Amino acid sequence: MAALPRLLCASSAALVLWAGFCSAVCVEVPSETEAVQGTHMKLLCISCMKREEVTASTVVEWFYRPEGGKDEPIYEYRKTNHEFPSRFSGRLQWNGSKDMQDVSISVLNVTLNDSGIYTCNITREFDFEIHRPLFTSSREIHLTVVEEAGEDFTSVISEIMMYILLVFLTLWLLIEMVYCYRKVSKAEEAAQENATDYLAIPSENKENCAVPVEE
Repeated sequence: MAALPRLLCASSAALVLWAGFCSAVCVEVPSETEAVQGTHMKLLCISCMKREEVTASTVVEWFYRPEGGKDEPIYEYRKTNHEFPSRFSGRLQWNGSKDMQDVSISVLNVTLNDSGIYTCNITREFDFEIHRPLFTSSREIHLTVVEEAGEDFTSVISEIMMYILLVFLTLWLLIEMVYCYRKVSKAEEAAQENATDYLAIPSENKENCAVPVEE
């Protein structure tokens, strides 16, 4: 019995370690590619580190290229945030994480002219004892800005199925109500007929209707 508390403590410790490990997991997910005019749009750019225990200096560069145009720098992170003069002046906001694995930015008050290709370049210089290797990666986001949000096909199908189910339940309820009403009506008619027949029997014959009790 003494080994049971130790086993429970060991299991609890393992769960805590596992939860800590899971919370530190980095997942590179793609960014949304459609924004609605007048809203805020987060340009998601995630670059997971292969060795989180190694310190690295990170430089992030964001570029914008309109359709048929050339790349132009719009934002940079090099120990501090720097916004370049562009059509986005005053509308860009850093939206990354402290560990510099999420290096996203947000575009405020999106306009139709903000459609285009956004490029996120990440450069990391790792600080090893012997050498300082460089790691570079790039992400492209093809953004389309629309005037109004379009309905998702899945949501449309869900609404149609909901209305069909509602109609089916309504019909089923009506059928049940009609069935119960007819059943109650027949029972009342049968009771009235029995009562009428009983009243029609002469009084001297009513005594004979009593069931004799056997001794």
